[in-house]
Parts: sequence; structure tokens; C-alpha cells
Amino acid sequence: MARIGYARVSTLDQDLTVQLAALKAAGCDIIRSEKVSGSSTIGRDELRTVLAFVRAGDTLVVTRVDRLARSIGDLQDIVRELRGKGAGLLATEQPIDTSTAAGKAFLDMLGVFAEFETNLRRERQAEGIAKAKAAGVYKRARTVDLEAVRRLAEEGVGASAIARRLGIGRASVYRVLKAAP
Repeated sequence: MARIGYARVSTLDQDLTVQLAALKAAGCDIIRSEKVSGSSTIGRDELRTVLAFVRAGDTLVVTRVDRLARSIGDLQDIVRELRGKGAGLLATEQPIDTSTAAGKAFLDMLGVFAEFETNLRRERQAEGIAKAKAAGVYKRARTVDLEAVRRLAEEGVGASAIARRLGIGRASVYRVLKAAP
């Protein structure tokens, strides 16, 4: 009957310290953490590790439900997986304990709000991009002139020099050259 902690932040510049301390204070012996978006469970290796490791009688502990999932579908899938293994879910900052009816109901409500927040953020971002485009300040990513990169490479120009001449990144030059037939 272990308490297994899971902490997540969305970006590399965010800090996990507060979550890790809260999980440790909640009695978690094992704590896994990662810096990756919570909008999907895809690419969340530490979450997959925790879910594979959890056993009957264990409790997965998070600080808040939005650290676990940002969509109600993903949240329900995770809870179903835990329930199938005979494990529970507990949030330290919210009244979520899947061993109680009230905790299950509150979990579903918070999941809906987390998904709603993600959708609102996406809408605001789209509105901001539309406004920037209308004002003529939206900068699209530069397109790479594939033929110019290949031609310069054939002339013996190095990747750094090609990147400088075309105003693109050196990595873009290497991608074009690697994909060349």
C-alpha cells in the first residue's frame, strides 16, 4: 500500500519544487515528475511509468487534478486504469479521494473545469493571432528555400554559411540536406 506521487509542469522554465514538497509531505515514498504539457497523455513518459508501476491498494497522489490531466477524457481513462488495478487517486489541494462517492463526483467536476480552461486558453490564443494578423504584426515562420540550400551545398558552401546567407537556422539546413534524394 504505497503512496506514489506524480508532479507535472507544462514548460521547462516552470518549477516543480512546491509540488514535490507537497507530495513528500503527503507521505509519498516514490515521486515521479516531468516538464511536459498536460493537454494529452501522449509523450508523458513519467505518467506512463507511474501507471505501469501502481499496484492494488496503492494510491496515486497529485497536488491538483490539472497536474494529472487537462481533458475529462484523459482524466477518466487514468482513473479507470487506476480503478482496474485496484488503486486510488488522491489530490492534496482538492477534496479528491476516489475511494469516496463525493471524491469521485468532485474529481469529475474538476476535470470538466480543467478541460474548459484549456479550451478557453486555446480560443484566446486564436483571437490574439487573428488580431495580430489584422494589425499586420503576425510573423509567420520563415519558409526554407529547399533548392537554394541544395544548390549552395553543391557549390561547397558550409551549413553555417548557407544558414547565414538564407537567414535560416543551421538545423534547417541539415534537415534539408538529410532529406535530399
